[in-house]
Amino acid sequence: MKKQLIPVLAGLLAGVLVATLFFAEFTTYGPYSTAGVNSAAEKVYVPLGEHDDYYLIASGGHSGQLYVYGIPSMRRIRTVPVFTPDPATGYGFNQKTKEMLGGYTWGDFHHPALSLTEGEYDGKWLFATDVANNRIAVLDLKTFMVKDMLKVPNTGGPHCSAFVTENTEYIFLPTRFSVPFGHEYASLDDYEKKFKGVMSAVTFDEETQKLELAYQVALPPYSYDVADTGKGISADWAVITTYNTELATTDLEINASQFDRDYLVLFNWRELEKKIEQGEYDLIDGIKVIDPLKHKGGIYLVPAAKSPHGVDVTPDGKYFISSGKLAPLLTVFSFEKAFEAIEKEKFVDEKFGIPVLDYESVMVREVNPENALGPLHTTFDDQGYAYSSMFISSEVIKWNYETGEVVDRVDVHYSPGHLVAAEGDTKSPKGEWLVSLNKMAKDNFLSVGPSHPESMQLIDISGDKMEVVLTVPVDPEPHYAQIISADKINPIHVFEKDEGRPNSVWRQEDARIERKGNEVHVYGIAMRSKYIFDANAKRKDVIEVEEGDRVFIHLTNIDLDQDITHGLGISDYDLTMEIQPGETVTLEFTADKAGTYPLYCTNFCSALHQEMKGYLLVKPKK
Repeated sequence: MKKQLIPVLAGLLAGVLVATLFFAEFTTYGPYSTAGVNSAAEKVYVPLGEHDDYYLIASGGHSGQLYVYGIPSMRRIRTVPVFTPDPATGYGFNQKTKEMLGGYTWGDFHHPALSLTEGEYDGKWLFATDVANNRIAVLDLKTFMVKDMLKVPNTGGPHCSAFVTENTEYIFLPTRFSVPFGHEYASLDDYEKKFKGVMSAVTFDEETQKLELAYQVALPPYSYDVADTGKGISADWAVITTYNTELATTDLEINASQFDRDYLVLFNWRELEKKIEQGEYDLIDGIKVIDPLKHKGGIYLVPAAKSPHGVDVTPDGKYFISSGKLAPLLTVFSFEKAFEAIEKEKFVDEKFGIPVLDYESVMVREVNPENALGPLHTTFDDQGYAYSSMFISSEVIKWNYETGEVVDRVDVHYSPGHLVAAEGDTKSPKGEWLVSLNKMAKDNFLSVGPSHPESMQLIDISGDKMEVVLTVPVDPEPHYAQIISADKINPIHVFEKDEGRPNSVWRQEDARIERKGNEVHVYGIAMRSKYIFDANAKRKDVIEVEEGDRVFIHLTNIDLDQDITHGLGISDYDLTMEIQPGETVTLEFTADKAGTYPLYCTNFCSALHQEMKGYLLVKPKK
């Protein structure tokens, strides 16, 4: 018996040793058992073939793209093109996406916002805003593809958006820069009179999958920074931070930091909606505009600590918390106190037709964690705790927003901006995980030259003490992200075969090339491992046109198998497209160069992928 136990015990001992070597964490993250049961590595390990528990939907900053990660592994799953062309997927090259981008070659994607139903993520849509070129886009989370994009007028960078109301009735887009209506020329000496901080209310129709500008509000010419919508008792309300209430027009570093207090804008979007219904607006260039100087009510200013940055509504909808940025204060305000102050007209001033509420009548408490500097953003868990980023002291503070008590703090590396907790923007946060989106990563990774990556750090918040468990590099610049349970998103893998779809071809014998004057329409198919552009031609994988022709290649991928994506790249014509299984995509161009141009599948599709090719032949003009 003893002889039989020896190999068993030896095996167990070897297992423990291997587990310790592979999974034990020897850094300063905290104590772990020798068996590696609680190691940081083990917490984030997702075995091959299994999936993460959450999606992290992160803005790609001035890349204009969306980054999708899995949590807890923090594996970057996909870069999804939104505001910038992407050769890898042909986004911005094919007819539909090229028109949608409107000629812009870059965007600055700051804040993603998932659609909500009853204050919870419903996993259906994602809204994105472009600070650089004043656009809003909507992505269908069944395909992670952009369905519509809207250019928003009278706006100078919708930095604090998008933020979505409790049932996605509206997506609001306040502006960062105030500009004159129509972006008309105006002297900065006329800033106070002619410039406006326009906030746009956009609606989304799920049936038509179209975005529409419902109305705009001409707010004072301040800078609007970050925003959030109410929940539950405050569901009809939203709040925005402002700075530069000094109305500075140059050297803002100094001139926009003069006042000890700036404002939060508190507004009731139901009341604004009613004003529109009752005709209480001006029509400017065909847009319904509410000017608080003419149409009073529904909008209020709340004094807040110097140059507030983030403002976040608690999951119960009772409080909104602003972060001072230039004051080491987290201020907790009460919606119920604000409602009472409005009802009793506890106003201390008026700015641009908007009443200023008495600070003491709305404020509940100021929280000033010892030596914590640069509060920026706050998110929440399922236990009544708030987590706030401290940009200057490079740490995350965990505190009780009902009492103001600070219960824990952890260093991050370095200079955290936004924080995002699992479903932390909803009425039912999940707790478990928090991600710190850090602005600096100096010395954290192997150098790739003077351009540094930035970083995201995954923090386990399931226990009493926060624990940093993983650090990953990320392309500049992570602004904001949201975390949604993986089981709420149900992507398709193959487009449904639709024989009635315009320009689609599903049978090889139907592939054809039709000439209409100087237009050439190619109705082709892509399949493993060839193209058929013209079923009746001697060489079916050749497109022959004349110099100067306008060419439309309508290509359908008839491989209805998961992960069988085809591409089409045309050499020396700067053209590329990607066609997902069951999808039909159109590529439009002018054949302005005579000659012989190889074309080929750009996306590996089979063992005979190299054989999937043909030619574009452009006959010279006679």
